[in-house]
Amino acid sequence: MREPPLNVSEDDVLAAVREHWTDEVDGVEHLPVGFGAHHWAAGVRGRRTHFVTLDALDGKHDAASLEATYAVASGLMFPLDFVVAPVPSHGGRLTVAFADGALSLTPWVSGGNPERLDLELVSRMLRRLHAVPAPSGLRDWVTITPPSLPDDLTELVRRPWDEGPYGERARSAVRGRLAAIAEWSATYHALDDLARRKPWVLTHGEPGEHNLMVTPKLGGEKTLLVDWETALRAPAERDWRTLVERGLPPAELDAAMLELFDVEWRLDEISQYATWFSSPHTGSASDKVAMGGLLHELVRS
Repeated sequence: MREPPLNVSEDDVLAAVREHWTDEVDGVEHLPVGFGAHHWAAGVRGRRTHFVTLDALDGKHDAASLEATYAVASGLMFPLDFVVAPVPSHGGRLTVAFADGALSLTPWVSGGNPERLDLELVSRMLRRLHAVPAPSGLRDWVTITPPSLPDDLTELVRRPWDEGPYGERARSAVRGRLAAIAEWSATYHALDDLARRKPWVLTHGEPGEHNLMVTPKLGGEKTLLVDWETALRAPAERDWRTLVERGLPPAELDAAMLELFDVEWRLDEISQYATWFSSPHTGSASDKVAMGGLLHELVRS
């Protein structure tokens, strides 16, 4: 998120890191990056050493499922040299309860996100990932939005969204696309049945530029895949969708499964943003990003 959480200070985060992971850390700094989770850089005498994440415990994760998912990612670091996963706390857990969510710590990765995907490189990474037998602790993919979503949104837009500067604009945009949302939802749940008959593999879920880090190494660069809270066992097209969007030829992929996960992304974004803008908001930097995301998903081809 672009703003720090209202109920958490940097001192709170520092105290938790020192208590549960390492007392060598002497400072943390909020990072206005990502979307959905909050992040801080933790360091020693001004040198960044760790990346701190506060994940929300919402409909997609509870404390147990997030811990299990990060444990899967941690186990992947041996067979896959491009995986960056959380490190254990003093108690052996990869997450600890904190504020209204769960805190985790990963090693700091120097570098930055790529400007665009290297399709060949990321394709090789995904093939290696999908070839790893899915661990027993990995959750199975299930549909995210319910069949009732079109009706739920129809009911939601009947009342004013007047608790923030973007509310009415968002309400009008959603209301104007209710028929399309109904079509997308019907397609999504019809394809769910087909997905159950397809091969399933270990997937990351969001292998886009925002979850790739290009870091310098001796003689060149290395690309790493981060943020594993979205990992699931699912049809491989759950990952390939992102690359197809960036120009990867889809010839060898299942077109129906690509459509399934494209529609899933769209419906999930619309559902989350409708809840966001029908609720109190202030016009923050995160609100601006969210509004752009909502409009994009409502009108893109």
